This record gives sequence, C-alpha cells and structure tokens, in this order.
Amino acid sequence: MILSLIFILLASVILIYLARHYLFTLTALYHQHRQPCYTPHSLVYHPTISVLIPAHNEERVIQRILQRTTELTYPKDKLEIIIIDDGSTDRTGEIAEQIAKNHKHITVIHRSVEAGGKGKPAALNEGLKHANGELIFCFDADYYPQQDILEKLAASFIDPEVGAVQGRITVLNEPNTLMTRLVTLERIGGYRVDQLARDKLKLIPQFGGTVGGFRRNLIELLGGWNPNMLAEDTDLTFRIYLAGYKVRYVNEAECYEEAVEDWRSYWHQRYRWAKGHMQCAFKHLLPLIRSRNLRLKEKIDGILLLNVYFIPILIGLAWMIGIPLYFAQPSQWTTLLWTSLPLLSVYSAIGNFAPFFEVGIGAYLDRRTRIYWLIPLLLLSFVYNVLICSKALLDLCISKLMGNKQTVWTKTPHNGNGNRYING
Repeated sequence: MILSLIFILLASVILIYLARHYLFTLTALYHQHRQPCYTPHSLVYHPTISVLIPAHNEERVIQRILQRTTELTYPKDKLEIIIIDDGSTDRTGEIAEQIAKNHKHITVIHRSVEAGGKGKPAALNEGLKHANGELIFCFDADYYPQQDILEKLAASFIDPEVGAVQGRITVLNEPNTLMTRLVTLERIGGYRVDQLARDKLKLIPQFGGTVGGFRRNLIELLGGWNPNMLAEDTDLTFRIYLAGYKVRYVNEAECYEEAVEDWRSYWHQRYRWAKGHMQCAFKHLLPLIRSRNLRLKEKIDGILLLNVYFIPILIGLAWMIGIPLYFAQPSQWTTLLWTSLPLLSVYSAIGNFAPFFEVGIGAYLDRRTRIYWLIPLLLLSFVYNVLICSKALLDLCISKLMGNKQTVWTKTPHNGNGNRYING
C-alpha cells in the first residue's frame, strides 16, 4: 500500500511537469509570428556597457571572441571589454594583451595562479571591480555573439522593472560529434521554447550565466556573484526576483557556444549544473514561497524550476518501484499509471530537461526539421542524467552532513573546434 502511494505521488509529479511542458510548447507556437517587444535598431537608448569575459586557460578560443568584440556595432565610446585572465598557465593572457594593445576599449586583468582558477563567480567579481558601465554583460570565452547583440539585449532595460536580460544560446560546433548534436537539441528546446514561453507568460526566465547582463547598481546591491554556488546563474536569477526585479529573455539576441564533445565532458559539466541547481533549491525554496515580491504564478514556476534537476531522480525511483509493484500488487490505478509512465517520463525529462515535444516544436520553429531523427537518441542523455543527478544529490547531502561548504569548480574544456565553422 505504501509503495503504491509513493508510486502514485511520483507519477503525479511527472504529470505536473508534463502539463508545464505542454503549456510552454503551445505558448511558443502561439507567439511564433509575433514581433519582438522592442525594435532595438530604432531606439536611441545607448547606456554605457561593460562586458566581462572570464578566461582560465582559454588560449584556443580567446582570440575568437576578442576579435568578435572589435566587430560589435555598439558605440565604442560607450563600451568597454574586460577580459579577466583568471590565473591562466597557458597563453591566454598573452593573446589577450596582443589584441587589447590595438583597441582602447579592451582591458585585460591578470589574476595570479594562486588567486585565480577558483571558478567563474570569483573571476566575475574581480572584473566587476574594474567595470564602469551602467550595464554589466557576461560572455564565456568560448562564445561568438552576433554583431548587434548588445543593442538587442540592452533594449530591455528601458523597462525599470527589468534587472537582468538573457539572450539565446545556440551551438557552434554542432556537426562535430553525436554529443554536440544532442546538446544542440537540448538548447533548441531549452531556449527556443522553454525560455521564450516563460518570458511571454511573465513567469521566471532564467539567467544562464552568459549571453546576458544586469543593471550595475543591482548586481552591486546583491553583492555580486556567490563563489560558493556552483550554479551562480540560477542563484542570481532568484536573488533578482526576490529583490523585486525581473529577468527578460530576448530570443532574437543569439550567441554561439562551443558545446562539450564527449560524454566525459558532458558528465562534468552537467554534474556541476545539477549540484549547483540543487544548492539553489535548498537555499531559495522557502524565501521564494514567503516572498511578497513575486506573484502566485511566478512562485509556482519558481518552485518547478528550482526542482527540475530532481526530476530524473524521481523518474528513476518511479521505474524502480513501478516494475516490481506492477507484478507483485497489480491494481487499476498502478496499472494505469505504470502503462502511462514510459510516455510521461520520456516526455517530461528527455535530454537535459528539454522534453520531446519542446525539442520537436523548437526545431520546427527554427525550420530545422531534418534533425528530427536525432530526437529519440536523447534517451541516451536522459539515462545519463539520471545517474548524474543522483550522484550530485548524494554528494551534496554528504557535504552538508560533513559541514563542508567549500565548492570545487570543474572547468569545461574548450578546444576551439568551432573555429572552422567561422573561418572556413
């Protein structure tokens, strides 16, 4: 009886996320032909901007993004680019200095090996000390933005309630491996549908840690980035909402990333994301519920967002309980739920929480129907995510029991393999 109740509860949670993804997908479809909220190029709004680019041992990709910053169309007299050479032991700092000496708006900050290499939040906090712009934008070193991306992102700050803005991330090195293709599908579902729908429904679009920015006075008020959080972007998202501000998502502001190319790198990256997101869930869940700065629908969306990395674990438990329960104690309810569970679980958590329908509709909206054949392969990354999230939760619980508050940042390796798609 107890196992039956647990199974029914798990299936009910999966069903809630199923309804959520249906809502997001239909919203994205409804808004497919609607114009963006702002038309950036017709505006005369040009606040001063500081772009922070943290770089730790990024010699293979740093030249690409720095060269791109010289091609940005934003007025150079209102723009500064700050590269934080975060204790690199390769030629990152040297390459950055070579480019900076020919461009007055580019500054390079060097951190020692002893001080650097502690993670992106610490590097960004150091860069913030040297920034002068009204708006602070962040780009990872392996990214390649549109030339007019700053105009598109900055336009949202016309609204005084907007504290942060997030652009769309797409994959630069998509053709390289099966993994880069699967990450491409995840990004399509996560941004073209999921983030867009949250923005249109006025829920909680998530700042993704890069390809976005903040009001300078707000990020200083919040105390900068938290170096003890592995998902500093999610942490900052909820701190912004709890402070009474909003995050906007701008689908038209695109930036390419170099996705991880093998399963080992995928594990390290997603483990950090999962553990960091769980940290945020433990930290922000109660303040979110109690906050007077969020509406009811924002609180509901926030709760679901904070707990999204627990879903693969719950689905794994549902399968572990459901299989023996189906054969040992068959009942009308458990049989119905069990027969529907495969569909629910695949839909609700396929890939990195970019569900089947969201990915399919996202590809349709992007006119990329030829990649539909890859969607079933997302089951591989889903099973992988069950293991990743389970390991992340176990390690987080052990660290809390042991009183260990120190976080270890595992850097994602970048090989510069996307260069040929730009230069060739």
